[in-house]
Amino acid sequence: MSTAPRLTALDALHRSLGATMTDFAGWDMPLRYASERDEHHAVRTRAGLFDLSHMGEITVTGPEAAAFLSYALVGNIATVGNGRARYTMIVQEDGGIVDDLIVYRLGETEYMVVANAGNAQIVLDALTGRVGGFDAEVRDDRDAYALLAVQGPESPAIMKAVTDADLDGLKYYAGLPGTVAGVPALIARTGYTGEDGFELFVAPEHAEQLWRALTEAGAPHGLIPCGLSCRDTLRLEAGMPLYGHELTTALTPFDAGLGRVVKFEKEGDFVGREALQAAAERAETAPPRKLVGLIAEGRRVPRAGFPVVADGKVIGEVTSGAPSPTLGKPIAMAYVDAAFAAPGTEGVGVDIRGTHEPYEVVALPFYKRQK
Repeated sequence: MSTAPRLTALDALHRSLGATMTDFAGWDMPLRYASERDEHHAVRTRAGLFDLSHMGEITVTGPEAAAFLSYALVGNIATVGNGRARYTMIVQEDGGIVDDLIVYRLGETEYMVVANAGNAQIVLDALTGRVGGFDAEVRDDRDAYALLAVQGPESPAIMKAVTDADLDGLKYYAGLPGTVAGVPALIARTGYTGEDGFELFVAPEHAEQLWRALTEAGAPHGLIPCGLSCRDTLRLEAGMPLYGHELTTALTPFDAGLGRVVKFEKEGDFVGREALQAAAERAETAPPRKLVGLIAEGRRVPRAGFPVVADGKVIGEVTSGAPSPTLGKPIAMAYVDAAFAAPGTEGVGVDIRGTHEPYEVVALPFYKRQK
């Protein structure tokens, strides 16, 4: 028996704006409001406003919160400064990726773990199962937050119109408590678009007031509401992995080219250490496949699961593919055999319904913002 999708605090507002809604990870979310291409370009050149309230917030508190998170996750959480954030992962004992996460340090003994919507319960269960023996508490705070994001080059100017928080002093991957348009918020300089921007964690009852204030402040700067569709093309251009595509339990962080997030030098044991050390050695000596970027020479769009081919053989698989509004060509991320992973490798194509379409192998990301 299927359950009805969950609704964010902004559901009625999205519908009043004419959003096309879609079921995503058990939530009814806006896919687009009008043109996903226009929404994409708005974020690249001006600003876009997103509802990300489907993400999963888990609070960890207690004297041993840092030690616990360093054991439960692959990163060294003990070195995260107050008010800073860190990208990390949670893995199985065999090193397979359960989810990629952002951990915010909110206080001396308080942290917030933000999981992907589809994995939030899995991450919560894993953390709860690993906390035994530590003087720390894991709390499900998914219902305590709505999450809005302002992304794009105009986002600092828009935010300065609605808050007196020190945005100039707020570094990338940091967060500070403040008031935005009269609403108490955690203001984080994070995002998933490749642009500068802010993510705002607020109480659900304040979400609509904040959305309307940001819309008004953003109007002179060209801000428009944006849905999940352009969020996907933005993150793809920026070479950012998506769980279930570039990241799965069948892959370790080293397989995904993200071994840098694993901190073997931290104190004490951590879940997956032994398997990850073996994976690190394999990645150095004989990596099976590497994650690369592919740019189409033609117009046909590759999709996840399509085979990557060379010399008449399958050498890999597309994990994400879409038309790139910024490049004006179809692009894809794919895992390919290491021998074909160097940028400029010739003779590589994607099998699109029986036709081998030529693709250029490039280094990721496809797009980097000018700082």
